[in-house]
Amino acid sequence: MHVVTELGSCPFPSGTALTIGAYDGVHLGHQAVIAEVRRRAADLGCASAVVTFDRHPASVVRPESAPRLLTDPEQRLELLAATGVDATVLVPFDETRALESPEEFVEDVLVRCLGAKVVVVGDDFHFGHQRRGNVPLLRELGARHGFDVEPLALVPRADGVDEPVSSTAIRRALAGGEVDLAARLLGRPFEVRGTVVQGDQRGRLLGFPTANVEVPNAICLPADGVYAGWYARPDGRDHPCAINLGRRPTFYEHADHSLLEAHLVDFHGDLYGEPARVRFAAFLRSERKFDGIDALVAQLKHDVEHTRLALGQ
Repeated sequence: MHVVTELGSCPFPSGTALTIGAYDGVHLGHQAVIAEVRRRAADLGCASAVVTFDRHPASVVRPESAPRLLTDPEQRLELLAATGVDATVLVPFDETRALESPEEFVEDVLVRCLGAKVVVVGDDFHFGHQRRGNVPLLRELGARHGFDVEPLALVPRADGVDEPVSSTAIRRALAGGEVDLAARLLGRPFEVRGTVVQGDQRGRLLGFPTANVEVPNAICLPADGVYAGWYARPDGRDHPCAINLGRRPTFYEHADHSLLEAHLVDFHGDLYGEPARVRFAAFLRSERKFDGIDALVAQLKHDVEHTRLALGQ
């Protein structure tokens, strides 16, 4: 996949079939739109492209209520590349871009930079200053500039709930600890990435050493609790792990933020400083405060066994 970061003259002589959006999560709904973009590109003999932004637009337009992200920038590009799209165009999004009219955006990015032949979007698509742009306006602009517009119905959830697959629905599932539902909406297990940092080493003293994974604040995390999951090392090996996400109330009365600790089952080794990828497979239990060390250790043993069962190990 070609990543375009400089907006200039069109790098695709045959033009493009494209879609536009934040594409946070690259979930099943996003994947359906991109599949249609690729189909139209093949029909037209042109390149397929995803037009997205170097940051979530909400972080500029309404930073006080911007959502936590389902994917970091690197992960989002990897997921987009996995769809088979020819190019991802990263449009810088700042206060100037936020004030840009829909007409200016279309002329500058879609027409001049990408030679759009067809634009595929969800039928609820909005863009431009104050979200004034929508599908009818995009069609007007397409008629003016020579590209077609294909709105797609949003992909419905497959569990009977009357709402489409969306990043908002996935965040809501994570907030409830429903990592299995989040996985169904994403089309893959929910994954967070971070660096293993030095902790207080209490897990090692208890006989359950953990990798303390420092996840960027901008990333969405599931609800506090204990989960079964997988820890991916840089060498590509996956290790089953029991994940504790929370504030460790047995030891800390007033912790101000949640920590992610992964106990790799049957693993012995040093993980400090390495990049980690942690995938959530199943919710095991809520976090709670224990009366003492013995009760905590007994529960940790149960957590490891439940992790083995949940992961088929």
